[in-house]
Amino acid sequence: MTSVSQPTAKDLQRVFDLQIENQWNVKASTAAERKAKLTKLKDAVAAHADEIVAAVQSDTRKPEAEIRITEVGGVMGNIQMNIDNLEEWMKPTPVQPKANPDDKAKITYEARGVCLILGPWNFPMGLTLGPLAAAVAAGNCCMVKLTDLCPATAKVAGKIIRSVFNENEVALFEGDVSVAEALLALPFHHIFFTGSPRVGKIVMAAAAKNLSSVTLELGGKSPVIVDESADIDKVAADLAHAKQFNGGQACICPDYVFVKEAQKDALTKGFASHVKENLYKDGKLQKENIAQVVNKRNFDRVKGLFDDAVAKGAKVAAGGEFEAADLTVHPTMLTDVTPQMKIMQEEIFAPVIPVMTYDTIDEVIGYIEARDKPLALYVYAKDQAVVDKVLTRTSSGGVTVNGVFSHYLENQLPFGGVNTSGIGNYHGYFGFKTFSHERSVYMHSAA
Repeated sequence: MTSVSQPTAKDLQRVFDLQIENQWNVKASTAAERKAKLTKLKDAVAAHADEIVAAVQSDTRKPEAEIRITEVGGVMGNIQMNIDNLEEWMKPTPVQPKANPDDKAKITYEARGVCLILGPWNFPMGLTLGPLAAAVAAGNCCMVKLTDLCPATAKVAGKIIRSVFNENEVALFEGDVSVAEALLALPFHHIFFTGSPRVGKIVMAAAAKNLSSVTLELGGKSPVIVDESADIDKVAADLAHAKQFNGGQACICPDYVFVKEAQKDALTKGFASHVKENLYKDGKLQKENIAQVVNKRNFDRVKGLFDDAVAKGAKVAAGGEFEAADLTVHPTMLTDVTPQMKIMQEEIFAPVIPVMTYDTIDEVIGYIEARDKPLALYVYAKDQAVVDKVLTRTSSGGVTVNGVFSHYLENQLPFGGVNTSGIGNYHGYFGFKTFSHERSVYMHSAA
């Protein structure tokens, strides 16, 4: 398929019809055939690695090292995991019937059919080709759309996909939001979307019109709970690195912190020290080591959250510099934050982190219980009783104890949100299951 920068609804319908017709051939493909496609995809990512780096940097000003980890190495590792395990995943699960032991039963894993994958801007390759690898492993056809905020990356992704697949199996479309809207009008069997809860509601409403099943990878305000038994310097170092990573623009990024008053100063000083060590030289921010905010609209939004907090009494404990000329936000920590401030009302998605203090763990749990379920929850404690209480009394997509991001990075764990932070999960075997229908098969004995 030739590249179409702004396809029409007619273009989309044509490819959709081709995939509807071809889905049964793809569904019937063997593990060896699917592995061959995945190997070709992995090789194409490797061959275009430098182009990927240049494109993502053009779109987002990410540090090269981050791009090579998340948008190249991580993608290749994800694809390889599917290749290594596909034969085992595809095996039917035998079930012994209870009513008649002479009968047989099994659960088979069959492709959902024709799927739509809508990728985000913050990790445009990793969070698009990752789900695609799972969909291909499960035997699906796919239509793919990256966000229009990453046009350079979309072009490279399109080149990669066209070098591996025929359009009647996998096709990528460039273009603006109207292309995504036109795609959502088509009766896909499954839609996989990564992005904000606001757009997730739009995707789910569109899917409902066609009874398409959905996987929604969303976000939310992910809390960090710091118990008095925690290693404060480790907490500070982890937060500094987390807010540096992609400029804090990750759905699992810590969004706010609860800490005891007696530990607040140590946390803020430690955060400032680690940020300075990581990012500053001779008092100047080394901008090549931290991504910019994706666009002016989001920069202004974050600046507005910061200004509102300061106007209402928040103190700048570290950072606080906003450079509009190149959309740079210096890693920032705010203290004396209250729940009424706007910065505590929406996901920040930038290298800014507010800190609130607490007296008892029950107070923290009550705060979290009263709000939308977050995508991630982080708890730092040497006291296992505290950890157990937090796990028992809260809900979140995933949890990392005494660290950040680890529940996401471990591909043997399912990754996904709950309610407002997402629906469904993926990664590894769970990605294969997401793009598969578990089909029950019961076979009576011939006698």
